[in-house]
Amino acid sequence: MSANDKVPHIPVMLDEIVGYLSPRPGGRYLDGTLGLAGHSLGLLRASGGQAELLCLDRDEQALSLARKRLEEFPGRALSYHTPFSGFEEAMEDAGWEMLDGAVLDLGVSSLQLDEAARGFSFNADGPLDMRMDATSGMDSAKVLVNRGHYEELRSIIRDLGDEPLGGKIARAIIRAREEAEITTTSRLAEIVFRAYPPDRRREARNHPATRTFMALRMAVNNEIGELREFLSRIVRHLKPGARVAIISFHSAEDREVKESFRHWAKGCRCPMEQAICTCDRTPVLKVLTKKPQLPTQLEMDRNPRSRSAKLRVAERLPFAEAAA
Repeated sequence: MSANDKVPHIPVMLDEIVGYLSPRPGGRYLDGTLGLAGHSLGLLRASGGQAELLCLDRDEQALSLARKRLEEFPGRALSYHTPFSGFEEAMEDAGWEMLDGAVLDLGVSSLQLDEAARGFSFNADGPLDMRMDATSGMDSAKVLVNRGHYEELRSIIRDLGDEPLGGKIARAIIRAREEAEITTTSRLAEIVFRAYPPDRRREARNHPATRTFMALRMAVNNEIGELREFLSRIVRHLKPGARVAIISFHSAEDREVKESFRHWAKGCRCPMEQAICTCDRTPVLKVLTKKPQLPTQLEMDRNPRSRSAKLRVAERLPFAEAAA
């Protein structure tokens, strides 16, 4: 058994992604979050191994394993160590101008969560890191937790984590770091746990640190900023009829996708009181999912990590200039 065969990996909403993108022989598709290549392999298999894939990931470990899995289709997938916001540079390097489809899966992979040394999870003790790319020069969660001021920590935990106790947790972190630097996931998890009132702990369905860890990970990796960059530019690279499919796992991510799709799907943007349109804007996208599509119950039972997934899909319309 090879090393990559041992890696547990179940791509989220794979059937839906393949169905919406309908990969065809000779088509060119972007997988901006390659992970362990689950979606890329699904697209290649659905095309009979005749599609072309441009695969991006900023996690070098995942990229290395994914490349081995993609050897099933020699020469059909080009892979790049870059965040998905860097897709234009990758396209230019590959000599690609336009895409027949694109997919993003914004979730954290099992590989990242299950390896204690990466510092993503409170379930196993490890260094407080959380960087998807340790070579990026970005600050780790350890730096953020120990140097961030109260307002910054409260905002991150409250807004990115949807955590109503953001202020209380931020104060607990600051008190704890005055005693000793917070360097491990287990210590941070304990600080958050103790910040929760006993009645909240009893009522919580998940570990009290779940939202705080998610918020810090999103802040460390600038996940919302990366998504905004991608959404602002991907439309210009879609052929007419090409589709972009995005799976999100957080309300802030889903909101960004929804609002961006709505922006590109809107035609005239003149003031409502203006009788005649003078902006000459036409819709660029057609939104195919008026509400986000959710995983089936069968998939959620098989893969519990898919439970919070939301899929939104839009299709590029012909004869429309993608002006900002």
